[in-house]
Amino acid sequence: QVQLQESCPGLVNSSQTLSLTCAVSGGSITTNGYYWSWIRQPPGTGMEWIGRIGYAGSTGFSPSFESRTSISRDTSKNPFTLQLSSGTPGGTAVYYCARRMAAMKYDYWGQGTQVTVSS
Repeated sequence: QVQLQESCPGLVNSSQTLSLTCAVSGGSITTNGYYWSWIRQPPGTGMEWIGRIGYAGSTGFSPSFESRTSISRDTSKNPFTLQLSSGTPGGTAVYYCARRMAAMKYDYWGQGTQVTVSS
């Protein structure tokens, strides 16, 4: 059973880089065919796909986030990390990490973590 768990500071200043980590257990982030995504849901709106890192380390981002976003991973300890640069609009949201195979639905999700960005 794969489990994902997001962690973050909870409250950040808008001038700071927002950094979130997804801890993965029960599976490896290098397992062939899987992609590991970050998705967020701002208050009162739908889900927004931010980006993903693949099993081989390749990354892809939504055009809305690409210039301010990075996703990295630690293959020795299995987490993957999202960083959103300061000034990224709409930072206050519930952030989720999730797993899927290419062209398939997400099969595992983290429980989500609330991030509040203060101005």
